[in-house]
Amino acid sequence: MSASPLRRLARSETANGYLMVSPTLLYAMLLLAAPLITIFAYSFFKDGYLEVIHEFTLSNYVEAWSDPIFRAILLRSVIVSGLVTFVTVVLAFPIAYFISFNLAPAHKARWLFLITIPFWTSYLIRVFQWKVILSYNGVINSLLMGAGIIDEPLQMLNSIGAIAVTLAHAYAPFAILPIFVSLEKIDRSLLEAGQDLGESRLMTFWRVTLPLAMPGVIGAVMIVFIPTIGDYVTPVIIGGGKLPMVANMIQMDMLKIDNKPLGSAIAVSSMLVVAAIALTFLFLNRRFLRGPK
Repeated sequence: MSASPLRRLARSETANGYLMVSPTLLYAMLLLAAPLITIFAYSFFKDGYLEVIHEFTLSNYVEAWSDPIFRAILLRSVIVSGLVTFVTVVLAFPIAYFISFNLAPAHKARWLFLITIPFWTSYLIRVFQWKVILSYNGVINSLLMGAGIIDEPLQMLNSIGAIAVTLAHAYAPFAILPIFVSLEKIDRSLLEAGQDLGESRLMTFWRVTLPLAMPGVIGAVMIVFIPTIGDYVTPVIIGGGKLPMVANMIQMDMLKIDNKPLGSAIAVSSMLVVAAIALTFLFLNRRFLRGPK
């Protein structure tokens, strides 16, 4: 007699797989999906005096997008995040390439271990270290003045450049590791075949290595771009609060102004902008990999 469908389902690998991931799935839903759903719901509620009125409205989105301050801060956040992503990925690729192609397999683990050393300290401590380095009486100004290059200290803090440098240093390992993984998966015989056919090393890199490494580059871009656009600590400490980003504006509406519906609308709008940028980049990358017809 054949087993019942329910019993067959219980014995299947699919059911066992779902059973194994169910605790993690429930945990992720509790800590990720539930807050996102709450923020999304609050964005359609009305703000009352010290309370949230549970009545549907679109006025929060209208108020957010009609505010020139919000548009300026969102644009600044996108520019800073894009700058950080570009600098980080451009600097991370040569490092990942060197580790993958120029080091013996026995030494690669040691270099990857060295790359993870910054994670041994708190992110907040690393940001404060950059404040010490870039401050008016910091390390860089002291060295430049001691060498006689400048006569008076440079003002490096409270600038977009300082924020970008700090974020690029903090997220560099996140960019190096996915690019390294993609480079490790490349079949070295393809590179040898390209050179045997008369291609230079530069053209072999451009036509073979770079396209095959693009999944890692895409991963690095997404890993760096998405969290940096929502960074809160660095604009406050390095920017001195004079160059707020969108996360600082959300914090202001949520806590100081106590307008949770407006803060939620700004948060949802920012997430939609980030999603649109990410999807656009992925679409353009697919066209690049596909090549001309």
